Amino acid sequence: MDKITIVGMGLIGSSLGLALKKAQVEAEIVGTDRDREVAARARRVGASDSTENNPLKAIKGAKLVILATPVGGIQELMKLFGPELEEGTVVTDTGSTKAEVLRWAEQYLPSTVSFVGGHPMAGKELSGPEAAQADLFHGATYCVIPGKNASKEAVGVVTQMAETVGAKPYFIDPVEHDSYVAAVSHLPLVLSTVLMKLNADNPSWPEISKLASNGFRDVSRLASGSPEMSRDICLTNQEGLVHWIDRFIKELHTFKELVQEGVEKPLGKAFDDAWEARDRWLQNKITSPASAPTVELPTTIETMGGLLMGDRAAGRVREMIEWQSNDKKRKS
Repeated sequence: MDKITIVGMGLIGSSLGLALKKAQVEAEIVGTDRDREVAARARRVGASDSTENNPLKAIKGAKLVILATPVGGIQELMKLFGPELEEGTVVTDTGSTKAEVLRWAEQYLPSTVSFVGGHPMAGKELSGPEAAQADLFHGATYCVIPGKNASKEAVGVVTQMAETVGAKPYFIDPVEHDSYVAAVSHLPLVLSTVLMKLNADNPSWPEISKLASNGFRDVSRLASGSPEMSRDICLTNQEGLVHWIDRFIKELHTFKELVQEGVEKPLGKAFDDAWEARDRWLQNKITSPASAPTVELPTTIETMGGLLMGDRAAGRVREMIEWQSNDKKRKS
């Protein structure tokens, strides 16, 4: 029986374990975590078949190693695991940023293993194994970013895993990924945190808090997420996040002027435009400009047929397959 090792048994790692077990994958799922109690709790909720407290023993013989820790811990894990990984092992991660992770993989992992970056666009503000759900990834976009040395087979393993847990694989360039998630994932995290801090630091917060209801609860929800994870997101996506913070400040300043001017029509239009934009998003009616080029999917990758592809990433995957094909010809 094959072996899958999940390193980091928090919300995402444990949810992956639950989802893979629910799908009855033919593999032993081994869980490990720097906190032994967390690993034990994950096994108790059914997220793993067994627990191994020694991480090097945990990855021994694994066909697939999933790094499901906060981004900041991935670098150290790659340093630790690099010399110990067996030839042909597929390594993936679930980190919220990708450019730094891909650089670490190239720096610390041997060329004999395949690294395929991953990022499931799913989660919630709760953390730990007890918050894990087998259906957490159902219908979610699962970003897939092949590393330089990733084989076609390894890319297939990770895309198949994403589909097995109910997600939709989406190929995207790492820099493109970091810029986009900075806008729709990391910026909301910062705004939620700042909103919570702004109110909590106010001397009148004990009185104000009595009036805080669903709206405040919804907008501040992300501030309840893992502080370690939030910190690592900011540290590994500084450029993208600062760019979107600057754009938000500019938009906020424009909106402030609308409020100060107090003119009914332009202020109402701003709310109307936002309402319509969100409604189109909720109904999945957002379309690309008619002038956008059509991306030809690489026909040599049968296992990826029908998957969504980011424009820049389609070329990246094609280049990877062509390089591998030419490399095999040179060796033969």
